[in-house]
Amino acid sequence: MKEKKYVATPIVETQVKWPNGARCAVMLSFDFDAETLWIGRDKANWKRPGTLSQGKYGANLGVPKILETLEDAGIPATFFVPGWTAENHTQRVEWILERGHEVGHHSYLHEWIDPEDPAAEEAELDKGLEALAKTVGVTPKGYRSPAGETSGNMVRLLTDRGFLYDSSMMDDINPYRHRLPDGSPGVIELPWHWSLDDAIYLLFSIRNPRPVFTNSHIMEIWQDEFREIYAWGGLFDLVMHPQVIGRPSRIALLREFIAWIKTFPGVWFATGSEVAEAWIAQAGEDA
Repeated sequence: MKEKKYVATPIVETQVKWPNGARCAVMLSFDFDAETLWIGRDKANWKRPGTLSQGKYGANLGVPKILETLEDAGIPATFFVPGWTAENHTQRVEWILERGHEVGHHSYLHEWIDPEDPAAEEAELDKGLEALAKTVGVTPKGYRSPAGETSGNMVRLLTDRGFLYDSSMMDDINPYRHRLPDGSPGVIELPWHWSLDDAIYLLFSIRNPRPVFTNSHIMEIWQDEFREIYAWGGLFDLVMHPQVIGRPSRIALLREFIAWIKTFPGVWFATGSEVAEAWIAQAGEDA
C-alpha cells in the first residue's frame, strides 16, 4: 500500500500579499553606527583612537563600498543613523540620500535604552531627531533601537512623534501593528533576528573575544533563513553594519548573497518604509 503523504494545514498564516504578487520581501538594512558603537557603551573610548578607528572605517570606506554594491545591484536599502553620526559624517549620510536610500533613526549616541529612565530615553530620541533634521533635513519614518534594547515606552514615543515603523523586535518574521496600552494603534513593527545580523559573526573585541566566522559559514546560515522565509512568504530583514560588512572580504559576501537571492522568482527588495506601507495596504482594516 502506497504511503499517503501528509501535508500540514498552516496553523498560522505567514504569507503576506506583497506588491505585484511578490512571494517575499527583502529589506537590506545597515546600522551606520560609526564611532557611536564604542562611545555609547563606554565613554572612556573617547581616548582610545585605535578602538574608535573601527567605526571610522565604516564611514571612510564601508559606506562608499556598500553604496557601490547596492548601485551595481540596482536595489534600495535602509540606513539607520545615530544623530551623532549624522553630525560627524554628514557627507556620507548625504551620499546615502542622494542615491535614493532611506535614512532611519538609530538613537543619538547608540546608548542602550534603560526602561527605568524614561526621561533619558525620550531625550536621546529627540536629540537624534534634531540632529537628523539639522544636518541632512530628514524626518525619519523608521526607528531601530541600539542592540535591540527597547521598552514599552518607546512604542508610545515613536507613535506620538509620527513614526511609521519600528524595527527593534524579534517576535515574528512579518510586520505587525503595535497596540498602545489603551488599545489605540501604534507604529508598525518590522522584526529582525540575531541570526540575520552580521555583527555576531564578525565583530571582534579584545575585551570580549569571540570567533570571526568565514563567509561560507555566514552564507549558509543566511541562505537557510532566506529559503524558509521565502517559503513562508514573509519579510527577510537583514541587519548589517558598515564597519563590519564593509570590510573587503565581507563586501564580496554581500555581493554574492544579493546575486543568489535574485535567482529566486518573486522577490521584492524594498526599504523599511515601503515594507511598512505595503503591509498596511494589504492588511486593510486589520492594520
